[in-house]
Amino acid sequence: MVTLAVQAGGQSRRMGRDKGLVELGGRPLISHVLERLRPLADDILVTTNAPRDYAFLGVRLASDPLPGAGALPGLATALEAARGERVMLVACDMPFVRPALMSYLLNLAQEADVAIPRRLGEFEPFLAVYRRTCRTAIQASLAAGQSRVISFFPSVRVRSVEAAELESVDPSGRSFFNVNTPDDLRQAEAMWAEETGRPAAAPTTRTGVGTE
Repeated sequence: MVTLAVQAGGQSRRMGRDKGLVELGGRPLISHVLERLRPLADDILVTTNAPRDYAFLGVRLASDPLPGAGALPGLATALEAARGERVMLVACDMPFVRPALMSYLLNLAQEADVAIPRRLGEFEPFLAVYRRTCRTAIQASLAAGQSRVISFFPSVRVRSVEAAELESVDPSGRSFFNVNTPDDLRQAEAMWAEETGRPAAAPTTRTGVGTE
């Protein structure tokens, strides 16, 4: 079984509002991620500390025991709540993620605990596949006071996917485009219009509890 875990727990400081609910092409960013990757998953999960705001998605929601504790506790929450052995972890602000790339990572994760892209020498922990077998190593890192997502990597089998390999499954590299700022959102609108052939919509955010 495969779980899709979309992380919507960030503080969105640079955007100034909850990124997952900001609209692109008339739909929340998180809806684009779910639509693209849902066919690859048997189980859908959104990690968020604002569950009332994401109830409209109609999927399982999980919150961090200690909100704001960092990225590694957020991964721990996703793996604990997941029902699948392999977990696709994706940030809610990556609306152009390519299913072909995630499918590639899923295949690699059959022989590794983590299948993760690495670009310009840096890992992409929020577009990766983790096995639930990582939980013990993660808990050990947390107990040691670590908060970085990659802090537990030395204790597990990691399969990194480098630039040339990434280009073979996502030549454009758009999977890694994050919508972090209003300027990013304007660029995303232009990219969305290009991909769909529809006119770019004016950026808005979904009205809901805590989204103003």
